[in-house]
Amino acid sequence: MSTTDNPTTAATSLRSAVSLEVRPGRPSPIENTLTFAWRALLKIKHVPEQLFDVTLTPIIFTLMFTYLFGGAIAGDTSTYLQFLLPGILVQTVLIITVYTGFTLNTDITKGVFDRFRSLPIWRPAPIVGALLGDTVRYTIASVITLGLGLILGYRPGGGVAGTLAAIALLLVFAFSLSWIFTIFGLLMRTPNAVMGVSMLILMPLTFASNIFVDPATMPSALRAFVDVNPVTHLVTAIRGLMGGGAAFSDVVWVLVASAALTLVFAPITMRLYRTKS
Repeated sequence: MSTTDNPTTAATSLRSAVSLEVRPGRPSPIENTLTFAWRALLKIKHVPEQLFDVTLTPIIFTLMFTYLFGGAIAGDTSTYLQFLLPGILVQTVLIITVYTGFTLNTDITKGVFDRFRSLPIWRPAPIVGALLGDTVRYTIASVITLGLGLILGYRPGGGVAGTLAAIALLLVFAFSLSWIFTIFGLLMRTPNAVMGVSMLILMPLTFASNIFVDPATMPSALRAFVDVNPVTHLVTAIRGLMGGGAAFSDVVWVLVASAALTLVFAPITMRLYRTKS
């Protein structure tokens, strides 16, 4: 009679195969977070359609605004491109942050996050990991926007160092802004509702800013809003870094705003995550 024919022997063999002499240690918060960040990247691998917004949006916006409005606003497309590209870079990445709440809500509706909350892991890891994974999407969008701009004739006066610093600053702000959309993802009933409400808030912030035109040309009431709009301050800092004339105060303002957004909205997100039924 073979070993597999004896249930007792088979069970003993199975236990010896899976038994460990040393119990593995519990993963650290960093390991938990990186695991969920890798999960976010694997979702892109298995559903590459998720990259359509990352690849097509910057191309469409850059070409459309440069060649439709460049001549009318700046007199020629080349001059307008130098002004526009940093702003388009900001708009592209900020719009993509909406998908953080969208994908989170999708996981919730499918019951995936109920499973995550039952695991013996660092509680914020699923959300923080997803946000870190999304920074890869932001980076891809930034590279595509910048690459297209260089092909069209954009030349950053700040050189490679200034451009890399601008992208890093943008990623920091995008990460902090994403916490707001995670709240929407936890509160809304459907992914489409998350998308609709997020865009309703984000669109006025991006269009009523200095992305496309100098605020000096705007009516006084609109300009008052534009001047306090955080997107305006972000674009000013990015435009300065890429152009080689960044003011230290502009960069500090963005960093402080990013820290404030994270400190305010990250705890709210985690409280909602813990109490969501």
